[in-house]
Amino acid sequence: MQGPTFDEEDFFRAIQTSGARVLLIGRRALVALGAPLLTADYDLWLHIDDIEKLNEHLGRLDLDPNRSPNDARKVGRYVLEGDERVDVLIARAAPTKDGVVLTFDQAYRDRQRIRFVEGIDITIPSLDHLVLTKRWSLRPQDLPDIRFLETLKEASVHKKDDSP
Repeated sequence: MQGPTFDEEDFFRAIQTSGARVLLIGRRALVALGAPLLTADYDLWLHIDDIEKLNEHLGRLDLDPNRSPNDARKVGRYVLEGDERVDVLIARAAPTKDGVVLTFDQAYRDRQRIRFVEGIDITIPSLDHLVLTKRWSLRPQDLPDIRFLETLKEASVHKKDDSP
């Protein structure tokens, strides 16, 4: 029996080289920011026009979509499955529980890059927009995640204030 062949470096390299406009969201984005969390899957927010680009590159890693691009566009999401599970949101916009709407274009415009390894960056929403993505569901596990993000934001402000 052969073990899993998923390689996270290959995964992020494939995303980066695909040319797709994509953001890592969910708990994996927090892990990329240094949060000591465990999570079982990857969550991506993908521009609705870039499904084919992403699928082509991640298909090379044996991550196969559970829906056709047209069906995914109708539903607003799909899953890439293989040795790992990748949930892909393709909504143009999503509201928080209290009605604040975040569009993909806003989140992508204000994105930040985090170095994964030399030559590979992970693209995530800004801290403010990550908080909004956590407020989409507002599950119990989202509350400490939001506190973590708020602490990072506060530390970032203090760091700027201390600059010469």
